[in-house]
Amino acid sequence: MEAIKAFFSFINDAFLKMTWLNDLVGSLVKDVFGISLDTMLGGALQFFIYDVIKIFILLTVLIFFVSYVQSYFPPEKTKKTLGKYKGIKGNLIGALLGTLTPFCSCSSIPIFIGFTSAGVPLGISFSFLISSPFVDLASFLILLSLFGLNVALIYMVVGILLAVIGGTIIEKMGMEDQIADFVRNAKSVDLEFEEYDTRGRIEFAFEQVQKIIRNVWPYIFVGVGIGAAIHNVIPQDLIHAVLGDDNPFSVIISALVGIPIYADIFGTIPIAEALFVKQVPIGTILTFMMAITALSLPSMVMISKVVKKKLMFTFISIVSIGIIIIGYLFNFLEPFVI
Repeated sequence: MEAIKAFFSFINDAFLKMTWLNDLVGSLVKDVFGISLDTMLGGALQFFIYDVIKIFILLTVLIFFVSYVQSYFPPEKTKKTLGKYKGIKGNLIGALLGTLTPFCSCSSIPIFIGFTSAGVPLGISFSFLISSPFVDLASFLILLSLFGLNVALIYMVVGILLAVIGGTIIEKMGMEDQIADFVRNAKSVDLEFEEYDTRGRIEFAFEQVQKIIRNVWPYIFVGVGIGAAIHNVIPQDLIHAVLGDDNPFSVIISALVGIPIYADIFGTIPIAEALFVKQVPIGTILTFMMAITALSLPSMVMISKVVKKKLMFTFISIVSIGIIIIGYLFNFLEPFVI
């Protein structure tokens, strides 16, 4: 057993956390730039360079892998699959298919429109929409590298559970009339979907890597910059006062702070990493990450164009309450899972 733990610890350190890269960047800052790592500038510079390189490596590898898997589930084929199921089983399948989309919520909304116009049950479509931004294979591996296997597994389970419960509630409320008229009246065109061979899947995966990196690289640089500031500039006492265990409203505050920020899961990584180093509770960090990816203001503006006010309010309420509950749950479980 100890040998197995040592092996997985080596894999995590070498390929996910990339501790060797952190040491290499530290030597670069100290020996080449002549800046001590004990200074605020040296520490921030090491954090920034290391995290940017690490995230782009992870981003490239993970998106390639996830996109290769996703090539088996193009939107038209997914619509056909979802249309066969109803009830909780359908919601679960919708949530699981959402985990195969390495997109932010804004990218998932056009697929959501396609589902609803194709006659996919509303609850299933919303289960997909909820799970897609913050529960995917890439986020699982990233959380694994930051917080360990227990946190990554529990996060995936509760995220999928939130998507299933949210979709079920919306389905039971019978809110089909709350979809915008242009979506409900849209004609669903039954397009033929392309079946890829192995070479086609590889080309598709490379295209997705290029496309997503072009879209997210600014958020990564901004996120790493904020993370470096939190890690080396903002006093730990201030962070603890606002987001620490002693503040019973820390989870709610983290959700409110995260909502105005627009980024995807990769843009939140360096901020979450810096908060974790500053000993902010894990549930508070995860709530912050989920608020950014699932409830950002640009995403809500886009959703408001395709659903009416009642359904919009219901969706925001379900997701908000859900991520806050998840945050407090993780804070409670932290001694047992970290």
